[in-house]
Amino acid sequence: MTSFTTIVPILRIFDPAKMREFYVDYLGFKIDWEHRFAADLPLYLQVSLGDIRLHLSEHHGDCSPGAKIMIHMIGLRDYHAVIDQKYRFARPGLVDEPWGATTMTIWDPFHNRLMFTEYNDEIVTT
Repeated sequence: MTSFTTIVPILRIFDPAKMREFYVDYLGFKIDWEHRFAADLPLYLQVSLGDIRLHLSEHHGDCSPGAKIMIHMIGLRDYHAVIDQKYRFARPGLVDEPWGATTMTIWDPFHNRLMFTEYNDEIVTT
């Protein structure tokens, strides 16, 4: 029997300090693990927030900057209130979408877009 369990996007990064400032300090992700083949080689790591896991990579062959991912969640307005005004390079707003969801899109320092999405109760997402 085949079973698909999860998707882990890989997003391109260029600067570990900016990555930490954005993903950890601003959005509240935690770093689960980091890997480098040697001290002067590119960083590859996993960050998580709740059930969301992202792989972030400095390796040029892993992915291209400019990806867009959608993160389904509950409590978007509360999360927005926590992160609002916390990062000087982004002031994301909430958008009530015509397809029955509220979204908040944030660009990371590497031109990737994270679209946090909360569907209305009448929308089935599974």
